[in-house]
Amino acid sequence: MSESSNNTQLPENKSLKSESLKDESRRKLLTGTAYATAGVGLACAVLPFIDSMNPSKDVAALASTEVDISNIKAGETKKVMWRGKPVSIRRRTAEEIKEAQEVNLSELRDPQQDSDRVKAGKEEWLVTIEICTHLGCIPISGQGEFKGWFCPCHGSQYDTSARIRKGPAPKNLEIPPYEFVSDTLIKIG
Repeated sequence: MSESSNNTQLPENKSLKSESLKDESRRKLLTGTAYATAGVGLACAVLPFIDSMNPSKDVAALASTEVDISNIKAGETKKVMWRGKPVSIRRRTAEEIKEAQEVNLSELRDPQQDSDRVKAGKEEWLVTIEICTHLGCIPISGQGEFKGWFCPCHGSQYDTSARIRKGPAPKNLEIPPYEFVSDTLIKIG
């Protein structure tokens, strides 16, 4: 009798093991499906949030501006707005360029070569943000002792390369990022 009882236990053990394996594989499938669903749900929730951080089309349009410079004569300045700031595009004369290049850097409060402030091969064009680095006033182009910019608020004077030469301003006028799209078009920003 003991033999027959041993024989009857074997099929039961196999069927229990088989059931146990099926249950385990079902659990793994359900767990994997739950994780995948949770991952998709998280992505669906997070992506719109991240996308909302991108600038809107009207804001992105203000990030850069193109300016036609074909009608600016030597010695003249054109003023445009970029990101709510006044920008000056000056077509310098040969005399102004020579004067700016010959300045002794040791005389400057914020030493910077003229060649570092203009594009190579386009030295006649100086593009600068027209906001005084002292207290944010708007300097007047073509004025002052150095015939560059003069800030009437506190007397800061800049040369023809927009470098601070006299007065309380600590730094040169800022040069915005810009590039020449063509010989008659500048893209600022």
